[in-house]
Amino acid sequence: MGTRGSALALAQTGTVAEALRAAGAQVEIVVVKTPGDLSDAPIAQIGIGVFTSALRDALAAGEIDIAVHSYKDLPTAPDPRLVLAAVPQREDPRDALVARDGLTLGELLPGSTVGTGSPRRAAQLEALGLGLNIVPLRGNVDTRIGKVRSGELDAVVLARAGIARLGRVAEITETLEPIQMLPAPAQGALAVECRIDDVDAEHLIQSTLDDSASRAAVTAERAMLAALEAGCSAPVGALADVVEDLDDEGKVVYRLSLRGVAATPENDLLRASATGDLTEAEELGRALAAELLDLGAAVLSGPEA
Repeated sequence: MGTRGSALALAQTGTVAEALRAAGAQVEIVVVKTPGDLSDAPIAQIGIGVFTSALRDALAAGEIDIAVHSYKDLPTAPDPRLVLAAVPQREDPRDALVARDGLTLGELLPGSTVGTGSPRRAAQLEALGLGLNIVPLRGNVDTRIGKVRSGELDAVVLARAGIARLGRVAEITETLEPIQMLPAPAQGALAVECRIDDVDAEHLIQSTLDDSASRAAVTAERAMLAALEAGCSAPVGALADVVEDLDDEGKVVYRLSLRGVAATPENDLLRASATGDLTEAEELGRALAAELLDLGAAVLSGPEA
């Protein structure tokens, strides 16, 4: 099983390995260096797939049998050599604030410095009108939180899932609700890939790990992203939830509720939402993207950090 070497990547891969071992599989974890690990340049300059291309190449070459990714790092275009065998149950997809002195977002004074490597987070923070000074930020979870602890920054915004997987939830000073900040498409979800012709591995992974509700939700979110022709770091946020609804006969059915946000060329934020059947996740995502484009959303590209 291949993974990046960061503490977060190893923690994520460890949970997948444990589940497969519990199902009777023998698993060896192999660390694969990726271009994203070898450069300190802003993600937008390095390119889409910087954290996943080396893993995918190693998988296709037979050097590893399974690759585990943070789903939001994957390019939206499929890789014909591989198959997405499982989307495990998703962690909390929301963003989280880690601020000095236990402060919440609303308690930060105007002019406070808030670090993020994500244009999506920066655009939504600025749209809140709190007068914050948003500064670019790279590095792993420990490095980013360390800049708050050292006093270099007043706060940082990170994916809550990553903090949780590292066992550091106690350091979160506020979990940001989607009404304040919609997360990146597929944030909090993992993608477990194998070679397209490895039927045995695909069956094992899918039967052991795949969560249908998580897969449907992230499929809708990423379909919206793909239809906007936006890379993983464009100012685009999306979140799908599986919700209860009533059909025409009054019976309870489960449906997907999708919310999206995208920037205009003038950096104004547009919001839209839609609901659809679980079996029509891709169609729902594309329909919401079309609505956002009609409203004036910008078509932008670049990868998110």
